[in-house]
Amino acid sequence: MVVPALARRDGLVRAFIKDAELEGAVRAKGAAEIAVGDLRDQTSVDVALKGVDAVFYIAPAFLSDEAAVGENFVRSATRAGVRRFVFSSVIHPVLTELENHQAKIPVEEALINSNMEFVLLHPAMFFQNYAQGWQDVLQNGVLSEPWSIASRFSRVDYRDVADVAAIALLENRLNFGTYELCADGWHDRTDVARIVSDVVGRDIKAAKTRAPASPQPPNGTRADSPPGGISKMIHWYDSHGLVGNSLTLRAILGREPRTLRSFFMELSAAEKRS
Repeated sequence: MVVPALARRDGLVRAFIKDAELEGAVRAKGAAEIAVGDLRDQTSVDVALKGVDAVFYIAPAFLSDEAAVGENFVRSATRAGVRRFVFSSVIHPVLTELENHQAKIPVEEALINSNMEFVLLHPAMFFQNYAQGWQDVLQNGVLSEPWSIASRFSRVDYRDVADVAAIALLENRLNFGTYELCADGWHDRTDVARIVSDVVGRDIKAAKTRAPASPQPPNGTRADSPPGGISKMIHWYDSHGLVGNSLTLRAILGREPRTLRSFFMELSAAEKRS
């Protein structure tokens, strides 16, 4: 989503991808150049960064050595003479009980200690996560997740995060800042089910899914996820939820952030077209 956000602003994008077969799809999003490699392969990272002025970096979810991979990427960017580094981190990385949060801290520290201009983005949970189970919600009339129905969350449309990333990469006004990125609302699952019900025109119930003994990682997570990382996340969400504030996102964008209702309306419209 960051690639088209940059392309719309005439940014010249080099995309770093692992699977060469995705080159056509990535170019279709607006990438002008392609580098193929792996985040753990220092040589391919160094080649990808050669001649690059600004970097956008986001780690694969629950990468077992996420902190080390991120720190190495920062060092590679410094050696390559990169001027600016924008890191899509996570809301509240200080939650050290959550491995996917804790792993962001060393990367942020490495950036702050570097000589590069840096921008730290702290997005909330993504609206786009709902798209993965949308068909099941419509088919079964149930919105379920493996933590408490009463847990409240802030969420964000990652397209808004991508717009912020593009601003951070192409303008100077966000330099050396840390930005919490959330849409409006601190919704529990009953609230979300009510919004979905309004959008689709029928009753959608909120439920809690039994957490599997060996939880499957979310879409895009590597098979080498740290043991228990997702279980710890589910336990934390069950007890605490994860909330933030929308003020910063609204101020950066200069408009209202996309809403959860509008996102569900898009999903519903796409379903009707198909």
